[in-house]
Amino acid sequence: MHTALPPPVAPPASPLRIEGLTKRFGDTLALDGLDLTVPLGACFGLVGPNGSGKSTTMRSVVGLVRPDAGTVEVCGHHVATDVLAARRAMGVMLDPLQLFDRLSAWEFVETIGELRELDADTLRARSTELFDVLDLTDDADRQIAGYSHGMRKKTALAAALVARPRLLLLDEPFEGVDPVSTRAMRRMLDRFRAGGGTVVLSTHVMDIVERVCDHVGVIDDGRIVAAGHIEELRGGRRLEDAFIDVVGGTDVDEHALHWLS
Repeated sequence: MHTALPPPVAPPASPLRIEGLTKRFGDTLALDGLDLTVPLGACFGLVGPNGSGKSTTMRSVVGLVRPDAGTVEVCGHHVATDVLAARRAMGVMLDPLQLFDRLSAWEFVETIGELRELDADTLRARSTELFDVLDLTDDADRQIAGYSHGMRKKTALAAALVARPRLLLLDEPFEGVDPVSTRAMRRMLDRFRAGGGTVVLSTHVMDIVERVCDHVGVIDDGRIVAAGHIEELRGGRRLEDAFIDVVGGTDVDEHALHWLS
């Protein structure tokens, strides 16, 4: 008599679900009942003005900030009750970067890979490829302390990708990165998504979102005020114009700063 095998468990439709996320820092309400659902396989741009709550949201997803209310679910794991399982499903690059300056890029990325329990051969092969694509091979044995800002960003991206996570969380990934490296990083993200991965990218630069993302969520005063496919939100306009319409903006008085003319 054969015992029937249980049906395979389907992956969650959304690798990141946030409901009612609320966080106060003293008298400041950083997140105000924020709701967000990221589609599987998307490159999702989380955009908003400075101080809108983007970084607090990202840090809540990683488990570095404990919200006062609400839930965060990563690939089916609740961050509040199973943060280790949630983190195993993620690759993370936060701003400011979390690097160890006394290590070389090789040492840093291999340390991350070992913590993620990659075998030595796989780890070495993946690190070699990542450094090659990111043009870091010649500097990978130097201490990170001597790296430029762009090189530090590329090292952090290599560490985030080496374990092939299901969800990639990137906070201002292209800031301070030259155009050649930016293109290489974008191609890596495209390859990652083609394999079923999902990217959440936090930034305040609309041009980056238009070139990289296919979905976008606009955060303002700790709430998601608009979200959807980027073409739907644009409505035939530049994304920057659509963004200003949603969050509001103040035009410069033509008589102000007249002395600059």
